[in-house]
Amino acid sequence: MSQFFYIHPENPQGRLIKRAVETIESGGVIVYPTDSGYALGCQVGHKQAMSRIAQIRQIPEDHDFTLMVRDLSELSTYARVDNFYFRLLKANTPGAYTFIFKGTKEVPKRLLNPKKKTIGLRIPDNKITLELLELLQAPLLSTSLILPGEDVSESDPEDIRNQLERQVDLILHGGFLPDMPTTVVDMSEDEISILREGHGDPSLFES
Repeated sequence: MSQFFYIHPENPQGRLIKRAVETIESGGVIVYPTDSGYALGCQVGHKQAMSRIAQIRQIPEDHDFTLMVRDLSELSTYARVDNFYFRLLKANTPGAYTFIFKGTKEVPKRLLNPKKKTIGLRIPDNKITLELLELLQAPLLSTSLILPGEDVSESDPEDIRNQLERQVDLILHGGFLPDMPTTVVDMSEDEISILREGHGDPSLFES
C-alpha cells in the first residue's frame, strides 16, 4: 500500500518533501505533480525502479524517459549545451518544455536514444517538483503518468490512488492537474526543431 501525502502546491511542507526524497533514494517509485500533469518518477540509477515504471505504463524499457532537473547548471551536467542554446534556455526556463540534447557521459547509456545518443530534459515550473529536486540534489527519471489504454495523463490524485496504490510507493497529492503536454524542442543538432507543440510557447524557440 502506497503512502499518500496531501502537499501544498505553493508552500510544500518540508517534512513531506523530505520523506518523498527518502522514498526516492531508497529505490521507490513516486507519483508527483508537474507543470504538465502528474508523472511517475524514480532515482536515475535505480534500474529496478525504472522497470517498475515501465511495467505500470506497459512501455518498453528503452522508452524515451525524461530527466527532471532543478536548474540550468544541472542540465549542463547531463546535456551538451553550447553558449547560444544556454542563453536561450536561461531566458525561457523553467516551463512546460522538454528539451532534447546529446547526452553527456553522466547519463547512463540505457537512458540514451540508441541511435541519436540523445536524452530529454526538463526544468519544470512547479513548486513541489522543484523543492523535491533541490533536496534530492539529483535529477529524477520521469515519464508522464499515462495509464495503459489512455491518451492523456491522469489528473485526479484520488483516482490515481485507487488505481496505483499497490504499484507505487508514494503519491503526492498536489491538486487536480489537467493534462498539459510539454512542447518538445530538439536542440541536439545545429538547428532547433519543434517535435511537438504543447503547453509551452513554441515560438520562443523558432527562428
